[in-house]
Amino acid sequence: MPDNFLRGGALMLAATLLFSLSDTMAKYITQSVPAVQLAAIRYTVFVIMAASPLLRNRRVSMRSRRPALQILRGVGVVSSAVCFILSLAHLPIAEATAINFITPLLITALAMPVLGEVVRLPGWIAVFVGFLGMLVVVRPGAHGLQPAALLVLLSSLSWSVAMLVTRKLSGIDRPGVTLLWTAATGFVMLMAALPFFLAPMTWRLAGLSVALGVIASTGQWLAVLAFRHARATVLAPLGYAQLIWSSVLGLLVFGSVPDRWVVVGAVIIALSGVFIVHLERVRVAALRAGARSG
Repeated sequence: MPDNFLRGGALMLAATLLFSLSDTMAKYITQSVPAVQLAAIRYTVFVIMAASPLLRNRRVSMRSRRPALQILRGVGVVSSAVCFILSLAHLPIAEATAINFITPLLITALAMPVLGEVVRLPGWIAVFVGFLGMLVVVRPGAHGLQPAALLVLLSSLSWSVAMLVTRKLSGIDRPGVTLLWTAATGFVMLMAALPFFLAPMTWRLAGLSVALGVIASTGQWLAVLAFRHARATVLAPLGYAQLIWSSVLGLLVFGSVPDRWVVVGAVIIALSGVFIVHLERVRVAALRAGARSG
């Protein structure tokens, strides 16, 4: 329905704006606060928000039928967050965001060995082209491959694993259960690491860190709501709007302007991702047509 698409699209655009805002705040805060400490505060807010349905209704069960998979998903999500926050200390937000666009392509490449999904030649070509786009952004031959860029790639890989696990959990556990297990796993991991990265904070930085947690968690919530109103294949291309928000916020807050190679590479990656979304849309349509004819 058009109304559903408009609502879902608006929610997804709002989510990407909040994600860019939280990334901008993370880059600013980590100038004075260790990334692990910031992530710990963020996940404290996340676990409180994720547990709120359980606090409101004690009869709601948060037990998982696949706890090992839930923990693996949580490890992937928190590893992705920490690696990305660490990279922001050394990379402009727009550049880190552009490199992070490789995630849908990694999911496509890993879907065959992990989930047994068939990836046909056009899909592999799109993955290869997207990889070339990532090289355009990183330009390893121009100034050497920055370790921070590797952190973004590790972040993307961790998130890709988490999303593949999410597919496996689909239909097994409710979304609220998955959200709470992810928050709790990240919270436990970060609290265990926190004593080794603890640094004094001002009340101002503490308040900004809590606000970041609220903004990032709200962005996750809006993204979940968006998928209730429109299909993933329709919403996925809107995720690339995050580069626009990140570029604007990076300019306003840090005065950083993405160079032409970052823009060119981001466009290549985005087009590759959109093409993969198109292939998925065609595949789903063919399956539905076959089901109707059968």
